[in-house]
Amino acid sequence: MKQFKDYYNGELSEFKVISKAQRRKMAIRLKKLVKSSAFQKKVQKSKLRIANPAKQRVKAAKMAKQKVIDKYYPKYKEMGLAQRVKTDQLIQTKYSGMIAKLTMKLGKVVKKKEVAKVKKAREAMKKDA
Repeated sequence: MKQFKDYYNGELSEFKVISKAQRRKMAIRLKKLVKSSAFQKKVQKSKLRIANPAKQRVKAAKMAKQKVIDKYYPKYKEMGLAQRVKTDQLIQTKYSGMIAKLTMKLGKVVKKKEVAKVKKAREAMKKDA
């Protein structure tokens, strides 16, 4: 099975410029994957573990990008696919410095959320058992 390291090459995948067809294909593939029992079991196990620092950085970067989107592009969700692609490119060029700084700050927030996630999952597991 491929690991996170195999896919992650130091930059966020959502900052890569991908076409509409690639986005659609990815969505279809992930929709199918989410339904599989093996994937659901993997998600369940991951909730019981704190993510490694690389994954935490990715989560912080995604959170930072979302903060930029919420602030400067509040109607991002309502935009069409092509417009979102252009907006992503614009965000990458215009706000990459801000996102990098926010990522560093949000690292602590992500770490706290990871601990809370694990605590909640373990409590839920104890209640079921």
